[in-house]
Amino acid sequence: MADYTVNYEEIGEWLKLYKSTEDEKQKKHLQNIIALAAMPLVKKISRGLARRNTDPVEDIIQVGSVGLVKAIQLYNPEVSENFKTYATYLITGEIRHYLRDKVSMIKAPREIYELAYRVNKLMQKLKDDKGNEPTEAMIAEELGTSVGKIKEVIDVERRKQTISLDQFITSGNDESLSLFDKIADDNHYNLESFQEDKILISEAIKKLDLKLREVVVMNYFEDMSQTQIANKLGISQMQVSRRLKKALNNLLFILSEKENIA
Repeated sequence: MADYTVNYEEIGEWLKLYKSTEDEKQKKHLQNIIALAAMPLVKKISRGLARRNTDPVEDIIQVGSVGLVKAIQLYNPEVSENFKTYATYLITGEIRHYLRDKVSMIKAPREIYELAYRVNKLMQKLKDDKGNEPTEAMIAEELGTSVGKIKEVIDVERRKQTISLDQFITSGNDESLSLFDKIADDNHYNLESFQEDKILISEAIKKLDLKLREVVVMNYFEDMSQTQIANKLGISQMQVSRRLKKALNNLLFILSEKENIA
């Protein structure tokens, strides 16, 4: 399993360039590089949420990626000093909105909703003094139904939970900020735009030297940790980290060079 290593210090430098440049093409290239570098964060959040529903994890990662790009576009270091925290909220919010919308289109059988009420009451009743919830098997036995049915109820209930747009988050300066103010309009950036950006990045990756290309593919696309890559290539983890850093900088150069030639 990947260790989700993200170099936020380097991302911070790219964000400064992104915010300071007025060249829209350069901003686009920086956005793509930052998104690729922070993709492990998207995958970590997506897989955490995917464990609680039946949606394909790849679909959730795609949606989370849209949230990441919105975070890049909207991030203001004068308001929030921690990009990781800011991006986490937008990525999570984007995924939860997606799951909420899917739930609204899926009509569970009436018996599931009726059973959900009984399950929730029983869970509160059986919760121990330490706040530990009863197992699905315990609930099924108490209600005289199958564990599979209880799993279905819990899944529906969890998918109904959404992050409130009125929920306040705390910035690095301890200022309370409404998440609603931080989420861009759905038309601002969408999955279609994300797919186009992926194609640009994929074409640029093909132009990297072999040693750089292989670590990028293994880390960002095959979900191998830096330690796993190091073991496979017979090099140190530090060398893998340096190659990844060099690869991302080279990708930015390749994208910019292609634009200049065009």
